[in-house]
Amino acid sequence: MPKELEPGSHESPDDSSSPAHTLELLCHLDDTAHGSVACQIYCIENAHGQLVRDLDFNPNKQYYLASCGDDCKVKFWDTRNVTEPVKTLEEHSHWVWSVRYNHSHDQLVLTGSSDSRVILSNMVSISSEPFGHLVDDDDLSDQEERRPEEKSQEPPQDSVIATYEEHEDSVYAVDWSSADPWLFASLSYDGRLVINRVPRALKYHILL
Repeated sequence: MPKELEPGSHESPDDSSSPAHTLELLCHLDDTAHGSVACQIYCIENAHGQLVRDLDFNPNKQYYLASCGDDCKVKFWDTRNVTEPVKTLEEHSHWVWSVRYNHSHDQLVLTGSSDSRVILSNMVSISSEPFGHLVDDDDLSDQEERRPEEKSQEPPQDSVIATYEEHEDSVYAVDWSSADPWLFASLSYDGRLVINRVPRALKYHILL
């Protein structure tokens, strides 16, 4: 492994030519059958106005990823067209250090910031199920016939679900539980670990 890529290195292999606000994606293409490994770099110029802190790929929707940075913004990208983000969140008032998609329900997005807040957002319009949980009319029994108001219901809208302010210092990391899709944790500079759950009303709205 090259020295500049070893754990603990604080500089990128090409810091001199890569601005901090440029988002670079290094893809390893492993062709095991032919015994070769290739690398390809995708670059999003000026992804953020300042330093890019974190990124996370949507686990359920190909080509989509989220990034965050010191410009206090969270941006969502479609890697097939990176001229501009498909969505931008500006809910934080200071640097955004961490962004994470929910592994099972990718409309749920967590962000942590130096403003000491954790924000849970519902980005349903760019999720793998933009119209919620879809059920075909043919699959409904006579007793489950869809009501007229349900048929004309508008698609769910993107929104901030909840803002958590249990931390008293910068929140450097947020992550979802690998065992429970409704459970998440956040960690701040002062060492405080806070565990929370997705609000029950939203949970049942997604499931039902």
